[in-house]
Amino acid sequence: MALSPESMPEKPFDFRAPPPSPIASGRRSCVTNEDVLSEFLQHSLRVPDLVLPDKVFPRQNFIENPPKIDFQLLSSMESDSLSKILDSIARIGCFQLVNYGIEGECIGSALAAAAGIFQLPPEKRKAMTRSPPEKLYGFEEAHGEKEAEGEGKVSEEFVWCRGAGLKLEMEAIWPVGYSNFSEKMESLLCDIEKVAEKILKAIRQNLPPKTDYEIDMKQGQGGIGSGCYVYKHSRNMSAEKCSGSLRYDVIRMLIRGFDYSHALCLHVCDGSSEFHVYSKKGWVSFCPDKDALVITVGDQTQALSGGQFKHVIGRPIYKGEEEDCISMAFLYSPPSTTKTTKVDPQKRKTTISLSQQAIAAIVLTLVYHILVFVYNKF
Repeated sequence: MALSPESMPEKPFDFRAPPPSPIASGRRSCVTNEDVLSEFLQHSLRVPDLVLPDKVFPRQNFIENPPKIDFQLLSSMESDSLSKILDSIARIGCFQLVNYGIEGECIGSALAAAAGIFQLPPEKRKAMTRSPPEKLYGFEEAHGEKEAEGEGKVSEEFVWCRGAGLKLEMEAIWPVGYSNFSEKMESLLCDIEKVAEKILKAIRQNLPPKTDYEIDMKQGQGGIGSGCYVYKHSRNMSAEKCSGSLRYDVIRMLIRGFDYSHALCLHVCDGSSEFHVYSKKGWVSFCPDKDALVITVGDQTQALSGGQFKHVIGRPIYKGEEEDCISMAFLYSPPSTTKTTKVDPQKRKTTISLSQQAIAAIVLTLVYHILVFVYNKF
């Protein structure tokens, strides 16, 4: 019996790969001229030569000393002090201040008391290290400075601020010494704030008018009032080690900057050999005058000026000193000008949440059904 085509079983699909194409042995490439192809590829795939500068590190530029401003003549109409300040902070972000009315004895006693901070034993200092970085007070960890045998660190750093947290921790490890140190710092800080307040007021009077909201917004960008960076500069440092420390300082300043948002920074650095000013656009240095405060511009002042005044970071340098030296950088932020408006309780609007509205609807529904039931019953 012959089978019809419909009844014949279907042949399964054949998924086998096709056989490879035959390759003739002993033949040359199909390209007739391999040299032409090679030359074409070399020209079309050529990678441009990358030429890097010999020195990628920012170059230090020495400049003439910034203007020296007499603080007592700042508010005098006949003096050109304010115009010199505005011009200097727009160009290099700093100026010098003399005759500022702070007694040398007050500054000297604070510097002497600060020296005791760096004499604490290592185990106590470790407990006050600024770790994690969010901690805004304590000793700064040293990085990138290999200590040679018999030599100390090039510089050490301690951040001081007003606050119960720092006071409790320091009095636990240095009870007598810290009380004296804190008292001297409070006294000096009060005088520093008076000076900074007058300078900032004069600068802001020459800025375009801002609304209270804009001013508070600029002042509230991370500032916590006033704080101080205390530095110990070691004596008899070798030129090689000083150079390595400066390079680390430049990189750290340009990347990290200060942890405090501030309007002005007032540097107490009498006796320093040089003063270095760091910014994202360059690195300049000069020789500060004796007994002068160096004032640098902070991020808040730059923001309020719309970028007209340059935010920089300053650091004094001590070379060839036979004794350890102490310097201080006071960061000043003006108090907030936020005005609180009292609202009349009778005019205060009451807000009802969604959950309260839902509960009220359920209660009203139940009351409605109860009233309907009572009405039909009686």
